[in-house]
Amino acid sequence: MPRKVSPLLLVILLLVGAGLVSQMLANPTQMIIPVVIFGAIYLLYKFPPGGARTRTKPRNKPINRKEAQTTKPKSRKNIPFRVIEGGKDDDNLPKYH
Repeated sequence: MPRKVSPLLLVILLLVGAGLVSQMLANPTQMIIPVVIFGAIYLLYKFPPGGARTRTKPRNKPINRKEAQTTKPKSRKNIPFRVIEGGKDDDNLPKYH
C-alpha cells in the first residue's frame, strides 16, 4: 500500500536535491568525502563484516497448535487466602521520624 508523501517532505527533498546538484556543479571535489563516507556506511549496512553477522541457530520442528493444546497444564495447589490481622493505631497524631 503506497503512503501519501506530505508536501512539506517533498519540498525539503527537492531543496536538498537542488543544493546537492548546485554543490556538485560549483565544486565537485568538495563532495568526494561525504560520498565516500555515505558509500562506506551503505556497504557496511548491506554487507556487514563476518563477526557482525547474526548466525541463526537451527530450529526444532515447529509444534502444531493441536499438540500444544493437548498437553496438560501443570496442576496447581488450591491454597485459600490467608488474612493477616492488622490494626490501626488509635492516635490521630501524625507520625514523624
